[in-house]
Amino acid sequence: MNVHLINIPDPDVSNFLSSKLNPKIELTSGPKISRGARYEILIAGRPNRDHLTISPKIRAVIVPYAGVPKDTLVLMQEFPHIHLHNLHHNAIPTAELAFSLLLSAAKFIVPLDRSLREGDWRPRYRPTKTILLKGKTALILGYGHIGKHIAKLCKSMGMKVLIIRRKKYTEGAGDLDGQVHPVEELPTYLSMANVLIITLPLTAATENLIGKAEIAALPENALVVNVGRGAIINQEALYQGLKDGKLAAAGLDVWYNYPEDERTRARTFPADYPFHELDNVVMSPHRGGATQETESLRMTHLANMLNTAIQGNPMPNLVDLQAGY
Repeated sequence: MNVHLINIPDPDVSNFLSSKLNPKIELTSGPKISRGARYEILIAGRPNRDHLTISPKIRAVIVPYAGVPKDTLVLMQEFPHIHLHNLHHNAIPTAELAFSLLLSAAKFIVPLDRSLREGDWRPRYRPTKTILLKGKTALILGYGHIGKHIAKLCKSMGMKVLIIRRKKYTEGAGDLDGQVHPVEELPTYLSMANVLIITLPLTAATENLIGKAEIAALPENALVVNVGRGAIINQEALYQGLKDGKLAAAGLDVWYNYPEDERTRARTFPADYPFHELDNVVMSPHRGGATQETESLRMTHLANMLNTAIQGNPMPNLVDLQAGY
């Protein structure tokens, strides 16, 4: 079985991947593909039309990261005979960051750290804003690989967990069976959510899913964590909820504005509203899946998928082109 990677990996990464592959898998790489190419599986985040037509044997594309670019989804709809898959190697690192953001926001770690770095102990002697998480209810929007791990972490802290997902489908929910609800029931459960955690992908159905009315429906002093995509929460509604005190705090790893190029990386504010001026926001620059082990995790998951394919079994993580994930 021939597999082609559009991007040429670092030699150490390439060697690591090769060491984990079934020896019957022939691996090639590079952006230029000859007319004689006969790969069955293409690994590319943003394939073009030539990539999908030049090999008569192509049957699958793997996006080598979580989330599928919109232009890739649109293009792939023209090739229904080619299956699209993506990787979830970053699920546990992202879940860990989400939980770190939750703890940091609930305990107001950032402003306390900032004060003590200046020798200011006065916050220690003031009434505390810190929130106890044990016994609180966490509502997790999205029950994929990330959401499932976050649910375990929340339960380990003694929190009650409720799940909202696209369908009321509880296979694999384990002890959360009965606590998984369809998105149509979101308004019912927002009022129960002391903590709202978002792990959803951005699609036409999830954009602005959380707006002014949804934030108003949350209990007073609620916490929000977003590791899905920024635009799932309306940024004006989120900012006002934090500024006005309706929300106790938020931990955000995903945003609304990103640098356009390397030159703008040093001076691009992540939203149209000044979240950076608020003490009740923990800000992270979209690094949920970034750890020292990320590339080895990526290559391990990729190798597992390819080894599954050469054994004649269906590869996991099939993308629903209509749903967008």
